[in-house]
Amino acid sequence: MDSVSIITINYNQPQATIELLISLNKYATKNVEIIVVDNASKRNNEIEFKSIIPSLIFIRSEMNLGFAGGNNLGINLAKGDFIFLLNNDTEVPDNCLETMIAEFKTNNKIGLLSPLILYYDDKNIIQYAGYTPLNYLTARNSQIGQFETNIGQYDHVSYETGFCHGAAVMCRKADLLKAGLMDESYFLYYEELDWCEKFKRIGKTINFTGKTFIYHKESLSVGKESKIKTYFMTRNRMLFIRKNTNIFNTFLFSVYYVLFACFKMIFNYLKTGRKDLALYVVKALWWNFTHLKNSKSLGFKI
Repeated sequence: MDSVSIITINYNQPQATIELLISLNKYATKNVEIIVVDNASKRNNEIEFKSIIPSLIFIRSEMNLGFAGGNNLGINLAKGDFIFLLNNDTEVPDNCLETMIAEFKTNNKIGLLSPLILYYDDKNIIQYAGYTPLNYLTARNSQIGQFETNIGQYDHVSYETGFCHGAAVMCRKADLLKAGLMDESYFLYYEELDWCEKFKRIGKTINFTGKTFIYHKESLSVGKESKIKTYFMTRNRMLFIRKNTNIFNTFLFSVYYVLFACFKMIFNYLKTGRKDLALYVVKALWWNFTHLKNSKSLGFKI
């Protein structure tokens, strides 16, 4: 098998990372290096992680670099022909790596590839089977397959799709060197969508395969609203459009986003007594109007 670098980020979730490493232990061979990037967690769990996989490469950052920054730290040290980014709250079945690499070899145009993603809490329910194309005027699209019962409808199919899924995505290192690293200005949310755009610009496609899968421990229910989630989801949706479309498209999107989408969010938050979240929608918009699109300033205290 070709050499692979598997990269995952730990941020104060040692038990989730331990469970992932247990599922990856079968891959810990000379052809597969497993890299854990610790994003300035309160506790250093290197010894515990290496007790599961002694050959593990452990990188501890002194500051929280976010999803993109943490993965970039691992990518810069990765030696594999293929790079496989995995959320630490996932588990990987047998033959997943081999199947994904085989898929790359069927099509040289594939830039990024994500497998079928199933919810861990109910392994018969699908989370991801691709994305529909994005409407760049509204920055909206849909997740294919989400909440469908898995009856094998995607088991033997592969196709080009709108975007990969950040929980599990593989690429050739040679393509990554041409496309570039993830943009760290996002910090949290939308960075994998932006990465897809980079691969598209070098003539590569974004693909899904149902020939293999991973389990994702993300809840079936919508996650609890928080200031940090509201802020970065709002901020980065606009940032993504600013970075990946022309001035005219950005202007039309901004009119829609500010006067309709964000106004609606603010109204609903105020209606439900969440003045704090309404404030962070305003702060997210303000950041976009006061920062260059390549600014590394977060505008949010982590």
